[in-house]
Amino acid sequence: MTPQELRALCLSFNAVVEDFPFNPETSVFKVRGKLFALTALDARPLTVNLKCDPEDAVRLRGEHPGLVVPGWHMNKRHWNTVTVDGELPDRLVRELVEDSYDLVVAGLPRAERLRLDRP
Repeated sequence: MTPQELRALCLSFNAVVEDFPFNPETSVFKVRGKLFALTALDARPLTVNLKCDPEDAVRLRGEHPGLVVPGWHMNKRHWNTVTVDGELPDRLVRELVEDSYDLVVAGLPRAERLRLDRP
């Protein structure tokens, strides 16, 4: 997956904005003000921090050592850093990004979730 494809994927979800609160190089993708993906799109290797169910996080780290690791500068129980350099199937990366988005949306207040469902 290229940096452009990763950015387009993150922005493809409902109500997502890209923000740069830390520096101009670090893209933060948020839904209703809540972070679900963080990446430096120019970094090599390309990595992205994604929210993850704690049990799935541990399982993924075991299945993909070195490619899925505890989230860098994040709560290591709930976040993974995923290397997006082509070794992981793009399908899996897409699923992990979508899961991160879904977890964040599930944590939003009900009224915010309902607004996301409206066209």
